[in-house]
Amino acid sequence: MGLPPLPEPLPRPVVDNHTHADTTTEYSGLQVSDSIALAARVGVNRIVQVGCDVVSSRYAVELATHEPTVVAAIALHPNDAARTFTSGGRAALAAEFESIRQLAANKYVRAIGETGLDHYRTREPEGRSAQEESFRWHIALAKERDLTLVVHDRDAHADILRVLDDVGAPGRVVMHCFSGDAAFAEECVSRGFWLSYPGVVTFGSAGSLREAARATPLSRVLVETDAPFLTPKPQRGKYNAPYLLPHTVRFLADLLDVELDAFCNTVMANTFAAFGGPWGEDDA
Repeated sequence: MGLPPLPEPLPRPVVDNHTHADTTTEYSGLQVSDSIALAARVGVNRIVQVGCDVVSSRYAVELATHEPTVVAAIALHPNDAARTFTSGGRAALAAEFESIRQLAANKYVRAIGETGLDHYRTREPEGRSAQEESFRWHIALAKERDLTLVVHDRDAHADILRVLDDVGAPGRVVMHCFSGDAAFAEECVSRGFWLSYPGVVTFGSAGSLREAARATPLSRVLVETDAPFLTPKPQRGKYNAPYLLPHTVRFLADLLDVELDAFCNTVMANTFAAFGGPWGEDDA
C-alpha cells in the first residue's frame, strides 16, 4: 500500500477529530509534520491526536504542546486495558490508570479516549471485565476533569449504553468511528452524544451506516479519519491520513443533501462544541 494523492481542497476548513499520526508514520512513513501540512493544504486545519496507551497518550500531549493546530485525547484503548490486566493483573492496570490521570491535567488534553468496549477483539470474560472496569474509570476521569469522552464501540452497542446509563455520561460524549444502525444512532442522539463518521460510510457494504447518518441531526455529525485505518473511497486499500478527510466530507454532504460550504461550517462548529471550544489560529 502507498500514500494516495491529495484530494481537491475543501471550500471551508474542517477538523479531523480522531487520528493517530504516530501510527500513520509507523505504517506509511508519512512524517507527522508533513501529515499536518498536507492536511492544511486541503482544508483540514486542525486535528485531535488520540492515544491508545500510556506511550501514545504521552506522545499526543507532546505533539499538542508544540503544534497549535493539535489537541490531545488520552486513554487506554479497551483492548490495551484487557491485555494489561491479562499480563499484569489489577496492579498493572492501576499503574496505567495513574499515568493517564497525571496526563489528564495537561492543558492541551481535550478528551479522555479512546475508551470503551470491544467485543470483537476481546472475547474472554476476564478481558471483557477489565475493559468495563477501565471504561468506568475513564468515564469518571472525564467527568472529574470536565473533558470530552471519546468512546470506542466495537460490537458492543448495548453494553456501551448500559455502562453510560449506569454511571452517568459526561457532558460531552463522542461516539468514535460510529458503526451502528439508524436505531442505535437515535439512541445515542437522544442522550446528547455526537456521532463521528469515518471513511467506512463511503464503502459499498455500509448501507446501514449511511442510514444512520441520515438519521443523525446535522448538529450531531462529526467526521474523522481514524488514520492510518479506514481509508475512504476512492482510495480504499491505501493508508489513511488526515489529508484524505475531504473524501468523507464530500460524500456525507452529498448523502445528506447539504451544500458543501455549509456542511464544512457545521462540522467545524460541531467539533468545537464536542471538544470544549476552538483551538489553533488564535482559537478562532
